[in-house]
Amino acid sequence: MKHLTTALLLAGTLTTPAAAQDGEEVVVRGRGLAPRPGDKAASVVTLDAARVRENASNRLESMLADVAGLQQFRRADSRSANPTSQGISLRGIGGNASSRALLILDGVPQTDPFGGWVPFPAYATDRIGAIRVTRGGGSGYFGPGALAGTVEIDSSGPRDQPALAADLAYGSRHSVDATASALLERGAGFATLSGAYTRGDGFIPTVAGQRGPADRPAPYEQFSAAARTVVTIAPSTELQANVSRFTDTRERGTAFTANRSEGADASVRLVGRGKLGWSALAYLQTRAFASQFASVDAARRTATQTLDQYNTPATGMGGRIELAPRIGEGRDLRFGADIRRVEGRTQELYTYVAGLPTRRRVAGGAALNWGVFGDGTLTAGALTLTLGGRVDRWQLTDGRLREVALTNGSALTTSDFADRSGTEWTGRAGAAWTIAPPLTLRTSAYRGWRLPTLNELYRPFRVGTDAVAANALLSPERLTGVDGGVTLVPVGGVSLTGTLFWNRLTDAISNVTAGRGPGTFPGVGFVAAGGTYRVRQNLDAIESTGVELDARWDHGPWFASASWSHVNPHVRATGSAAALDDLRPAQTPRDLVSTALGWRQQDAALSATLRHSAAQFEDDQNSRTLAAATTLDGYAALPLTRRIAIEARAENVFDARVEAGISGTGVVERATPRTLWIGVRLRS
Repeated sequence: MKHLTTALLLAGTLTTPAAAQDGEEVVVRGRGLAPRPGDKAASVVTLDAARVRENASNRLESMLADVAGLQQFRRADSRSANPTSQGISLRGIGGNASSRALLILDGVPQTDPFGGWVPFPAYATDRIGAIRVTRGGGSGYFGPGALAGTVEIDSSGPRDQPALAADLAYGSRHSVDATASALLERGAGFATLSGAYTRGDGFIPTVAGQRGPADRPAPYEQFSAAARTVVTIAPSTELQANVSRFTDTRERGTAFTANRSEGADASVRLVGRGKLGWSALAYLQTRAFASQFASVDAARRTATQTLDQYNTPATGMGGRIELAPRIGEGRDLRFGADIRRVEGRTQELYTYVAGLPTRRRVAGGAALNWGVFGDGTLTAGALTLTLGGRVDRWQLTDGRLREVALTNGSALTTSDFADRSGTEWTGRAGAAWTIAPPLTLRTSAYRGWRLPTLNELYRPFRVGTDAVAANALLSPERLTGVDGGVTLVPVGGVSLTGTLFWNRLTDAISNVTAGRGPGTFPGVGFVAAGGTYRVRQNLDAIESTGVELDARWDHGPWFASASWSHVNPHVRATGSAAALDDLRPAQTPRDLVSTALGWRQQDAALSATLRHSAAQFEDDQNSRTLAAATTLDGYAALPLTRRIAIEARAENVFDARVEAGISGTGVVERATPRTLWIGVRLRS
């Protein structure tokens, strides 16, 4: 770590604290309470609306890659990936498709209530006003689940979008990408309405040289819409109401691999900004998911259906109350309570014989979590001290697994899992010291936790010939960590940030290899030759140390940014998982780099983004390696009139091979190849 320490002292950090932390509080309509002053002690990166929209893919997951270390479980994006693989994480603690970072939109948790993955097509970029990424776990100020960090998304408002905006683009492989939004502002309030539609014929995921007659392009079609209103109902009280809807249909590149996601959300939030700051939030989420799975023969000539997950309904609902009394100069206090309940079940047809299913499975349950939290900050001159914590009570109920034969309805498996409950204590303490206006030192220690998802607890699943058994006895994950960093602002427009960290994730949930086919295994049944049998288990721990370096430069119309995350994670395992001890978690590269250079002048813009991902392992046993990948993206906007501009976008300009997965038989799946877009943009 000596070279990392040297780099840290020389380069500093790239955290970009919100301006309101160091100056007069800026109130933005449509947002929650002001950011906590204690965030100065954390590693926080902010992406503004302009950067979000100048995005070659026009997708949220691509934009989040600007923050090195923030990654999905797999490299493919939401056009070709299976939606269940799109969990997010930070700081090299690995994942298993369920998110280990907490994603919230206007205060509402966004991960799927059943599986913990993120429905990325639900978030059109023109609806986003700002993104704040906090690296590292914490007190759970926004709720439990922020093991590796928190991603806060704020919806756009009058300062972020024009009265009328529309974009229409045509791209490679007969792709269409269209968005439209409208803003109505009247005195004490505003309303926004937006819609987005995208489709494409898709590319063939299997790499050239391994393809056979069974392989074909993976088309996609996605739609989302949202309406939002913000009204001042009293001199210092604001009402915010959101409703949204999305559908997402994809295929995975062979017959019998179609999947469909859909959902609808509604939320209401009241925010008071008087002498007693306060916020009250209530929300409801509904989700449905369907997915098919296939097995392809060794010659890749035919695909045979192996499973039809024909419906996975899920519901999430919850609320939150927060109080922020004004207690004097240099003091900030927040406390409150929140609650969230999720329920869902998977309904599947499986064990196909002569093309027809012979068995049916229903598995699912419910989870309830409620907690109380407090967060305080003291600022005394150049020193900022912060302390926060929460207590949570959780319950798992109604867990069940039913498997029946379709021929006669006889029961094959009837399992009712015991209800469980527990209490978790978490917290965060931090300090920041501004030695001189250009230089700030900071440090923090934290503990977070995450409850296993219903998917992890109750649903066995298959991917091709590989099968994974569920585990209803999984324990919650718990993370302890420390970090320290420095922020250097040598001149106006230049920011350098560096952070060293150490994390230990105990009871880490992982898919542990327990056998290979052919054979019959508990919880999944028969696994064919070439297939791998895995079981979800709690590992002893995953330990991850690393460094994060970020830089930002703004000079007139020009800007540049760079972000580098280097991690050194290791699994700590004993017992039945002892073979994994000291290996690296699956899907965890040691290095992630993102750099951007751009120019903006009124309505014109030009930018290039270079990203690099080091090699990573496909599997828990580190036997299959996904090669390193470097990609270049480009964006350009040329105004024709005051309201109309031509846009050009280019993804993966040099058509780099970005490996997203390797099957047990060695078949490689790639992520998005070179994709070019040309379109028109309207602003009024």
